[in-house]
Amino acid sequence: MELQKRLASQILDCGPRRVRFDPSKLEDIKKAITSFDMRRLIAQGIVYKIQKKGVSRARAKQTHGQKVKGRRSGHGSRKGKVTARLNPKTRWVRAVRAQREVLRSLRENQVIDNAGFKSLYAKVKGGFFRSTKHIKIYIKEQNLIVRKEVGK
Repeated sequence: MELQKRLASQILDCGPRRVRFDPSKLEDIKKAITSFDMRRLIAQGIVYKIQKKGVSRARAKQTHGQKVKGRRSGHGSRKGKVTARLNPKTRWVRAVRAQREVLRSLRENQVIDNAGFKSLYAKVKGGFFRSTKHIKIYIKEQNLIVRKEVGK
């Protein structure tokens, strides 16, 4: 049966260990001594190859799904500086846009007047404020509020 295994492995393009014979048709397999005979037995399903064992991707897929949701990004998972993970310019642009959006909404709702808006806008450009919360604290401290905000 070594000859048959070798022929089958060449035809099936796999190793001899992966070749399997149907136990009820062993007599037919013993008679097959040419590659043509083997091809016929493979077509009939008497000789077949077993599937290769692979590494399951189930855990990897689950982990990836969690990372997409924003999980698994704590301090223990981080390598490199903060600037490597998010470059400083992008961080700056995001912060400044958020701060300017806050100023615009305050001016539209007439919480601050135009002169106050201009001075605060210049401070935002100069990097004076740490965050949008810092702007609101500063406005209260400096008494730049023209009228109380409705709904907040």
